[in-house]
Amino acid sequence: MLTPLQPPTLGAVGQHPLSLARRYRPAWLRRPTPTGAWNSLLTVAAVVVTVVLGWQQRWISDDGLIVLRTVRQLLAGNGPVFNIGERVEANTSSAWTAVLAVAGMLPGVQLEAASLMVGLGCAAAGFGLGVDAARRLHLPTGGAVLLPAGAAVLLALPPTREFLTSGLETGLITLWLAGSWWLLVRVARGARAGPQPWLAAVVLGAGPLVRPDLGIFAVVGLLALVALLRPRLLRLLALAGAAAVLPVGYEIFRAGYYGLLVPNTALAKEASGQRWGQGVLYLQDTVATYWLWVPLAVSLLALAALLLRGTNGWADRWATVLVAAVPVLAGLLMALFVVRVGGDFMHGRMLLPAITALLLPVFALPLTRWTLLPLVAVAAWTWVCVAALHVEYGSQISATTGIVDEREFWSHYLEVKHPVRAVEFIAVNGTVRTSVAAVEHAQSPAVMMLQGGLAYSYWRAFPARTDVGHITISYLNLGMMAAAHPLDVRVVDSVGLANPIGAHATAIFGGRVGHDKDLPLAWYVADEVPRGTKTPVAFPSDVPYARAALQCPAIAEMLDSVRAPLTAQRFWDNLFGAPARTELRYSRIPQRAAACDS
Repeated sequence: MLTPLQPPTLGAVGQHPLSLARRYRPAWLRRPTPTGAWNSLLTVAAVVVTVVLGWQQRWISDDGLIVLRTVRQLLAGNGPVFNIGERVEANTSSAWTAVLAVAGMLPGVQLEAASLMVGLGCAAAGFGLGVDAARRLHLPTGGAVLLPAGAAVLLALPPTREFLTSGLETGLITLWLAGSWWLLVRVARGARAGPQPWLAAVVLGAGPLVRPDLGIFAVVGLLALVALLRPRLLRLLALAGAAAVLPVGYEIFRAGYYGLLVPNTALAKEASGQRWGQGVLYLQDTVATYWLWVPLAVSLLALAALLLRGTNGWADRWATVLVAAVPVLAGLLMALFVVRVGGDFMHGRMLLPAITALLLPVFALPLTRWTLLPLVAVAAWTWVCVAALHVEYGSQISATTGIVDEREFWSHYLEVKHPVRAVEFIAVNGTVRTSVAAVEHAQSPAVMMLQGGLAYSYWRAFPARTDVGHITISYLNLGMMAAAHPLDVRVVDSVGLANPIGAHATAIFGGRVGHDKDLPLAWYVADEVPRGTKTPVAFPSDVPYARAALQCPAIAEMLDSVRAPLTAQRFWDNLFGAPARTELRYSRIPQRAAACDS
């Protein structure tokens, strides 16, 4: 029996099937609402604004040129070293070195331009991920309009805009912080069974490779990841293995290859020491200059109000609170670490990762009655900061703290608005410029020393021992001097960044942070100049003591760890001797070091 054509069946709530189909279409097929479109464009805007501001402040620092020396050695096949025949890790960020080495493999790429563009690209991507993570945190179901609170605060700070480039790893740090937190937010929002938890574990574990002190954020983030997943024992062990594979693998390589547990820069700057007084001055130099407590306080108060009310469609309020607390707690601990070690000589730079972490949960905030006043306060502070707040010492080194606005200093010194090439540093510095001709005319092996004249100082080559086999030149501004000379010229510094003898020496009490290991010239003479050679040493009697000190078992073994051929036995000895070698210190004064009581 034929039945009449039935009308389409309605859903349980009286909806037509076509309406149901429209409702359950994938999000990327739905027509965006004006609010949704605004919130999505906010991420794009964060990227674009970061690129524009970074390009307006583009530059490269002398320290950025230090990084490029290792990259050049790596690309030339000499290994990740600063000087041929001396395994010294002169770069703090092994990940940044690797990234630039990959960029340098591209045909026709100039390394200075690569470091500038890659750093800016990483920073821009980090700001984009930070805004998107905040959107996912606060508006999992959409609804309210988002405004860029924390992102605006961070970009308003002059140190942020200056270090969006610079040739250093700050842009990569921004990307890692934002990317790690973005993955944690994804896990907190329900992505707990797919690849996101494993990717989060690997990325968080890689933090110490981006910069060793980011291990603080990595540990806090990994603990939060375990709390979110509550995995069984086997999965927990697998996640721990995923997080440990990169840092542990590299640490084994570092200990065996370089003979240390930390980068050589950590020894040169005594990152394990305590300089609380100087650290407080460094904190004040950034926070007080820009009234930074104002936007931090009001933004975090707005975050607390949102978390306490929990009315934004949070399926798991506990997970939301946990993932929002991760960057805040990690940021406070990172700032505490910076204060403990005494900060840095570069204005604001060392505190930027901590400030970025603190602001991540409020990179974007929903506009509600609870956030209206904080958002207005942030907007007002942003305008005042950009228009009127700056350091008092300008392009000079602060006479009271030793801190300097690095970009302003080099721009003023070089008389170039955007110093982005090594030749701009070399052309202005007469000492570096004249060293080029002096090295070219020197008969290798030789040790180059500054000789005082009636009107000016000049470089003079002193013969080195026949077993040395290279020219050595020492200068404080390591980056520009290294850029001026071929890779087979050994370039070292008195503060120990690329000098193993200087790195293990004690510092000058109360010296300028980051530059307080001023190695006397007698050590250079004792290390490479034959006995009986007259050299321009202020205290010639120090040279015999320095020679005796270099024969001390601990010091001699330290030098073998970086200079002896890298055989399997040498790698093994380096690996197991790394803890004691990392702790090795001796007096910078040769007469005291010669006692071999370090």
